[in-house]
Amino acid sequence: MLTPVVRTLLVLNGLVFLAELTYGRALIDWFALWPYDLFSSAPLEAGAQPFWPWQVVTYAFLHGSFLHIFLNMYALWLFGTRLEYVWGERRFTIYYFSCVIGAAATQLIVSEISLLQGGEAYPVLGASGGVFGLLLAFGLLFPETELLLLFPPIPIKAKWFVLGYGAIELFAGVTGTEEGVAHFAHLGGMLTGWVLLSYRRRGRRGR
Repeated sequence: MLTPVVRTLLVLNGLVFLAELTYGRALIDWFALWPYDLFSSAPLEAGAQPFWPWQVVTYAFLHGSFLHIFLNMYALWLFGTRLEYVWGERRFTIYYFSCVIGAAATQLIVSEISLLQGGEAYPVLGASGGVFGLLLAFGLLFPETELLLLFPPIPIKAKWFVLGYGAIELFAGVTGTEEGVAHFAHLGGMLTGWVLLSYRRRGRRGR
């Protein structure tokens, strides 16, 4: 059964993806996450767009392909529904969008470093930052729950899935494999989730 916030996110992401089929370039120019370009004095490359503050949220509603949105929405449903059921709508919403913004902040830092080293400006889009935050929370709250992977279709405990996926993302980000994938944004979403959950846990112990 779908919970209210997850259902709303699924619908909004689906509607935006349909809009992308017609107005894709315009939506990416305005609402994808573009580098802030704080320190680099080099002019933007042809086709690159300026950063706007709303992009730290809006990029999470854009997707590059049907497979991209399918995998993100599947994970949002798989992990998000149970977390929202346990946490409630308000806490779930705050947590999800905090991870989205944390992922964006991490990506902006990485992009700035890349630009200073002569890299190119490119847009980041997708709900993966928020989804990776949900993945981390699910692994911490339900570590022994078995998940059935899509590729390959084998069962694995949530705690091992989270650790394995996080290690893969870190390796891919550091080595630069899978070009075009914002690995550090994924890690930023996970890190933000970990900070939020750790803070809440310490607060409980303090009380």
